[in-house]
Amino acid sequence: MKRFSQSQIDEMAEILKNDGILSVPTDTVYGVCARMDTPQAQENLRHVKNRPATKAFPIMCADEAQIASICHITSRDHLLIEAFMPGPVTLILKKKEDVPEEFNGGMDTLAIRMATSIPLKQLIQKLGVPVFMTSANQSGEPVCKNLDEIERSCPLLDGMMEGEVSFGQASTIIDCSGEEVRILREGPVSMEDIESVMEGMK
Repeated sequence: MKRFSQSQIDEMAEILKNDGILSVPTDTVYGVCARMDTPQAQENLRHVKNRPATKAFPIMCADEAQIASICHITSRDHLLIEAFMPGPVTLILKKKEDVPEEFNGGMDTLAIRMATSIPLKQLIQKLGVPVFMTSANQSGEPVCKNLDEIERSCPLLDGMMEGEVSFGQASTIIDCSGEEVRILREGPVSMEDIESVMEGMK
């Protein structure tokens, strides 16, 4: 399986533009990604992961402007984005009405991350649209810890970006879709961290 250096952005972006699937390192775990705006790319990603059609994929954006292109961002959301992104957090945000339902299982929310490294940001910017980003493994199995494990677990990938992960722990999932902020999955960012940022709104 082809392994790309982090400088080979053009080649990797071309794979994604053609609905291909790449493995990439994030700050938390190794991920696999596909462009978010074509049904074929989403279907290919489900095939690589053996993931059921009922489970929506998280989305990774290059920056806050890209997040704002697909989600409604409140002043509270903006504070959390500024404080923790890019970083080991996933925000559950209300999606904009023009985002097709088939891209998120018919829900009115999207699970959003921001590119966690310069190469990932450059890749998403070169592609021109956000990407579905999910953990590198077969659905329901342990997350792969290196490129060799990924190649064995996901042999249908179209390529892999070389690089290391740092936390080795899944992101904190923060639900911002309601009046109260809630943590749906514990991770590197704690509720105390979140509350300290939100104090600035009072």
